[in-house]
Amino acid sequence: MGVGIFVDAEETWIQDPIDEMVLQMMEKYNKEKVTVYNTYQLYCLNKLDHLKRDHKRCLQKGVLFGAKLVRGAYMEKERNRAEEKGYPSPIHPDKAATDRDYNEAVKYCVEHYETISSCCASHNADSNMLQVSEMNKKGIDRDHPNINFCQLYGMSDNITFNLAHAGYNAAKYVVYGPIKDVVPYLIRRTQENSSVTGEMSRELSMVDKELKRRGL
Repeated sequence: MGVGIFVDAEETWIQDPIDEMVLQMMEKYNKEKVTVYNTYQLYCLNKLDHLKRDHKRCLQKGVLFGAKLVRGAYMEKERNRAEEKGYPSPIHPDKAATDRDYNEAVKYCVEHYETISSCCASHNADSNMLQVSEMNKKGIDRDHPNINFCQLYGMSDNITFNLAHAGYNAAKYVVYGPIKDVVPYLIRRTQENSSVTGEMSRELSMVDKELKRRGL
C-alpha cells in the first residue's frame, strides 16, 4: 500500500537479528521508494558505523535505504547489564559523545539524501536545526520526501509545529497499545527529555508563557 514501516530499535543484545531482518525487508520492498525503515540508536558506540555499513549494503543491492535516527532508550538498562555480565558498556560514556554521533548521522543522511530516506526523530532542538541547516546548504527542497522530522505527540510541539509551518515534513508519532506497555514507554521518554536534554523544562516555560499571553 506504500505506507512506510518504521521498525523500532531494542536492547543491544537482541538488536542484531532485528537489523538483519529489516535489511532483508529493505532489499525486498525498497526498490523504487523507501517503505521500510530501520531505527538507529546513536547512543550506541557502533551505530554510526552500522548506519554507514547498512547504507553501503543497500547500495550494493541496488535498493534505497531507510533510517530513523534516535538517541536511545535503554541507557540505564544497558549499563547495568554490562556491569552485571562483565563486559564494556556498549553506549557512549556521556551526552556529548552521543550528540556528536547523532549529528554526524544527520549530516550523513542529508549528504546522501538521494539514496537514503531519513527521519530525524528527536526532541533536541539543536539536532533539528542542524538538519534544516544541512538541507539549506545543499539546496534541498523543504518538502523533499526523503528528509523528515518527527516528535512524540504531546512533546516538543514547538519544534514540530514550527517545522511544519515552515514547510518541512514534520510529523507526530502517537503511542498506542495496552496501558501496561504504553505508560512505561511514555515515562522513559519523559525521563530522557528531562534528565538528558533539558527539553522538558524549556517546554514547560513556553507553555507557561503562552498561558499568560492568552490571559489564562
